Amino acid sequence: MKETGTEISSFPEAGSNLVEQVKYNETQQQIWINSAQYFNHVPPHIWNFYIGGYQVCQKWLKDRKGRELSFDDLTHYQNIISILSETMQIMTSIDEIIDMYGGFPFG
Repeated sequence: MKETGTEISSFPEAGSNLVEQVKYNETQQQIWINSAQYFNHVPPHIWNFYIGGYQVCQKWLKDRKGRELSFDDLTHYQNIISILSETMQIMTSIDEIIDMYGGFPFG
């Protein structure tokens, strides 16, 4: 994650930046960290993306429960969201190429 992805989310509300709870509002596409603050524009397919049995977006925040997020933390989390989006696009492209060649195993 040395490079940053194309930013797709925002953190529009000023406040304590304290991770008190982690809730996802699918209708509004928001990840709430407390009663006043949230990350905006996070589609369900990104929120629900798993790596190694962990829901990435949820786990990162839950690991920081009770902590105040710094500016760098906020930026890093938004970068995670962007990179997950780009990863899913690449995965889709790979799947399409595999399908073009008749699927696995290659013959």
